[in-house]
Amino acid sequence: MSDRLYIFDTTLRDGEQVPGCQLNTVEKIEVARALEELGVDIIEAGFPVSSPGDFNSVVEISKAVTWPTICALTRAVEKDIDAAAEALKYAKKGRIHTGIGTSPYHIYNKLNSTPEKILERAVAAVKYAKKYVEDVEFYAEDAGRSDNEYLARVVEAVIKAGATVVNIPDTTGYTLPYEFGEKIKYLVDNVRGIEKAVIATHCHNDLGMATANTIAGIMNGARQAEVTINGIGERAGNTSLEEVVMTLKSRYQVLNIDTNINTKNIYKTSRLVSNLMNMPVQPNKAIVGRNAFAHSSGIHQDGVLKNRENYEIIDPTDVGINESSIVLTARSGRAALKHRLEIMGFELNKEQLDEVYEKFLDLADKKKDIRDDDVALLVGDAEQKERRIKLDFLQVISGKSLQPMASVRIDIAGEKFDATASGNGPVDAAINAVKQIIRRQVTLEEFLIQAITKGSDDVGKVHMELDFEGVKFFGFGAHTDIITASVEAFLDAVNKIPVK
Repeated sequence: MSDRLYIFDTTLRDGEQVPGCQLNTVEKIEVARALEELGVDIIEAGFPVSSPGDFNSVVEISKAVTWPTICALTRAVEKDIDAAAEALKYAKKGRIHTGIGTSPYHIYNKLNSTPEKILERAVAAVKYAKKYVEDVEFYAEDAGRSDNEYLARVVEAVIKAGATVVNIPDTTGYTLPYEFGEKIKYLVDNVRGIEKAVIATHCHNDLGMATANTIAGIMNGARQAEVTINGIGERAGNTSLEEVVMTLKSRYQVLNIDTNINTKNIYKTSRLVSNLMNMPVQPNKAIVGRNAFAHSSGIHQDGVLKNRENYEIIDPTDVGINESSIVLTARSGRAALKHRLEIMGFELNKEQLDEVYEKFLDLADKKKDIRDDDVALLVGDAEQKERRIKLDFLQVISGKSLQPMASVRIDIAGEKFDATASGNGPVDAAINAVKQIIRRQVTLEEFLIQAITKGSDDVGKVHMELDFEGVKFFGFGAHTDIITASVEAFLDAVNKIPVK
């Protein structure tokens, strides 16, 4: 029988401490609901005593979320605990998270205290919190640099005082994985009553080992992992939720540990947090980065096209990404080019493919970013293909004080249709008008504009990616009028959708 790991998400507390990433209460509720849908067990909603905004966020999140435990952070100070208890009064399941530093650095340099006084304060804080809630978590701040014997004394004392969870943070990201694993094992082996509490990890990424340390802690007995979406947090960040969860999923045969996370929601939750906090995800970020499932080497591309598992240990659909990305570069082989051409609707024989491939290599040496319209031009200009759906007329009215309006006439297999629509901008209005005519339930996934020439009379090249019933279709348009180019790109993609 497998063990159960509880996922404690602190995106809204530790993650939000990143400068410039603060959220308002409405945004925090949106993230909290996404975390609930993701399957997070505990949501650390804030530090109530720190500000009225944080206090109110904990109150409102407590009202908005149904089944996860809502946790509020405090110091080992009675007024902090009072504020946390008041903020949690609407929580269906509330937890107070209190604690104090246990390393020599914190005891002597930060708190100007002694080990015995710190132990007394720790016990007093847990007992005080216990008056308000049954579920009390204690954190031993900077446990990573704490003496194991002293740490064990503190943990034993707070469990005896009523702590249900003991959090062992590597606050400064200092430990090595084997050291952190040994620290957790020492507590399991030497703390009387340890079975009465859940051991938690809370690792920071200062040396890039937060996930490794967390996994080491789990392998040695920790059963709660404190994490953030995209690994955001103080300084270099916290342990990444997606990395821990997918490590356990990918290596289940070795670790035999389950979580409650619905992994198919990982990618969309990652994007939500990234957008709301205005904090882009680095392209090479594990699991959720733009390049996490992208392949540009010809050898890798050929291997993935033959069998995904040749170069991917995770199925991208498991985290909510539709498919792997075969990126065309000068290192790409014929297999990758052939695959891209087939997606675009081109069927070439061997001789034709060889000819196009030579042209492709020449272009790839000159241009870093090879897009589908570049490939189409190599084949012989996609515009030469007969289209069933064509743009016959387009007129747009737009201005600073005007609601953008667009009128279009579309030719569908020789029959013409007219429509008028408004939108958030001229392009949106034009596409809305086209949608009224074609009546296809398509979703615009990507919209990119690139200038081909230089100057105010630029020719604009537009790339669009549409989703229709889970299948991607790509479209391209080029025109001196960017609105016309956008509509042409949209229609180019729609033309590739099979007619039923």
